[in-house]
Amino acid sequence: MPDAPPDPRSDRELLAAHVAGQAGAFDELVRRYAERLWLLAFRTLDHREDAADAVQETFVSALRGAHRYRGESEVSTWLHRITVNACLDRIRRRRTHAVEPLAGHDLPVPRDGIDDHLTRLTVADALATLPDGQRLAVVLVDVHGFSISETAAILGVREGTIKSRCARARGRLAGVLGHLRPRDETGGNAGDPGGVQSTSGPSGRTRRGGGP
Repeated sequence: MPDAPPDPRSDRELLAAHVAGQAGAFDELVRRYAERLWLLAFRTLDHREDAADAVQETFVSALRGAHRYRGESEVSTWLHRITVNACLDRIRRRRTHAVEPLAGHDLPVPRDGIDDHLTRLTVADALATLPDGQRLAVVLVDVHGFSISETAAILGVREGTIKSRCARARGRLAGVLGHLRPRDETGGNAGDPGGVQSTSGPSGRTRRGGGP
């Protein structure tokens, strides 16, 4: 039996339908965001099982708290904010604990492109060395493609703070990952010395760290 076609409704419409009691509406939100939220959690926590638990916690929290969503931000921003908070909680606790399963909702298994390439492993290791705030900022902006204002909303800080954290993170990553940049014929590093090539985002496209 072929898979059902994607639901054409917007995120807000799906969440409203779920709150109204429509079966399956929340499943579509899980399908849309499970993979990218897992990537955010993994790049934040640098631990596969903790990342999976954080995403599970995100969807359980969103499922139970959907009636409190007031539309002040996009649903995607709301879900990312819940994931960030779940990750920060796990960083503070740093201990394994059981997570209540999300009954009746099948989470897609995320495609982990990081383990497929040594360079991506190196980038993941480099991201793990950053302070939490810098890592979250640069992952949201340079890997997931959120704007400065969207990232500020997700993390609950000022836009200037996001710009500062990204600049510092990029500077540190450039120092750690400088050996990955292609070298020109004179033996120097080609390209912008301030740019840092990051891992591919949910779209599969490789992004380069640059200015906001």
